[in-house]
Amino acid sequence: MSVEITNEYGHVTISKEVISTVAGGAATECYGIVGMASKNQFRDGLSEILGKENFSRGVVVTNDEGDLTIDMYIIVSYGTKVSEVAHNVQNQVKYALKRMIGLNVNAVNIYIHGVRVTA
Repeated sequence: MSVEITNEYGHVTISKEVISTVAGGAATECYGIVGMASKNQFRDGLSEILGKENFSRGVVVTNDEGDLTIDMYIIVSYGTKVSEVAHNVQNQVKYALKRMIGLNVNAVNIYIHGVRVTA
């Protein structure tokens, strides 16, 4: 599935993979984020941190009649305040999607799948 935008200039179709890549890139730039986790940890491995090419496996995009909801599965750094990191990720993802693609996001749900000690 994809998100479709129609305006006076024409019609644009944006795939969910593009949305998940933009959201994952914005999230990994936030302080306290070690990386993205897979939403299917038992199938993909318990400790796998996804690379840039696999953000779509750690981000779920749902579009219900124009209401865009994003579920993100992340791994945070040890010693950071988890609630602040999650709040920063929510704000950064909403801002990035609005600025880059022009999409208004209804909700960004954060699922913490692990804590890592970074060296």
